[in-house]
Amino acid sequence: MKRALALFFKGAGMGAADAVPGVSGGTIAFVTGIYEELIFTIRRFGPDAFGAWRRHGMAGLVEHLNLAFLVPLVAGILASLISVAHLVTYLLDAHAVLLNAFFFGLVAASAIVVRRQIESWHWWYILPLFVGLLLAQALPAVMPLMAGFGDLVLVAGGAIAISAMLLPGVSGSFLLLAMGLYGTVMEGIKSFDIMLILQFGTGCALGLFFFSRLLAWLFRHFHDLTLQLLVGFIIGSLPLLWPWRELVSYRLGPDEQMIPLDYRYLLPGDYASLTGDSAQLLPGLLLMALGLLLVLMVGERYPLSSEKD
Repeated sequence: MKRALALFFKGAGMGAADAVPGVSGGTIAFVTGIYEELIFTIRRFGPDAFGAWRRHGMAGLVEHLNLAFLVPLVAGILASLISVAHLVTYLLDAHAVLLNAFFFGLVAASAIVVRRQIESWHWWYILPLFVGLLLAQALPAVMPLMAGFGDLVLVAGGAIAISAMLLPGVSGSFLLLAMGLYGTVMEGIKSFDIMLILQFGTGCALGLFFFSRLLAWLFRHFHDLTLQLLVGFIIGSLPLLWPWRELVSYRLGPDEQMIPLDYRYLLPGDYASLTGDSAQLLPGLLLMALGLLLVLMVGERYPLSSEKD
């Protein structure tokens, strides 16, 4: 019961993070020590599950799918998306500088936590680090092209977003924003639009099925190299969370939602001068430090778990 409650709250943290463009639920999974177990658990959903059920009945299926782990975690994610995510999206509108400062510290510290899991170091690990940096920067730029999927755009968006949410440092919400789907999906979830949820959910299921298998294979065969790639993803995502920035170009999505294309990153003093808004320097730095310390403490308490079957 104690572990189920802990998993519920970890899931709630993942759901709240996934609601913020620029933050990944995968980051929360990593710093709370459940990331690899999550990947290998999702991978179990497939044809092998039918074999487990036929051989050992319902009890065998529950064990095979690791539902004691997955059910409380998913319950926390869903509860957060319905409740906490509303608060997070409000804070993003009303106190963007402070919220981004907190998450900047959180995500920056997660790079340290992930790096600690790498048991060995080779000079050629610089390559996956560099690839991760490039992909984190390039993915948002190509997302507007997904509009070409027409009626299947919600399915494609769900597959891409859920795959990104499995990666620490890659924000599925930000990729939805870049595709012009963030507002549509969030409003659909809030209003329980069944058709939208079914289309988006189908894409999520497909993304989970295929991408979890890819990640599981990478962890099994190239564990440290894959972690180095994730460090690159995380570091590459940090500019998206820099609190003191100015939007310099954007486009309008199909629902007239503003989709950021480029930012100018500023020092706090320049931010206040150029935007006319308060830089909120002291509370911003305090929240940044709080996010940093929180993740480092959680990372010490919950070292990365691993499951290889």
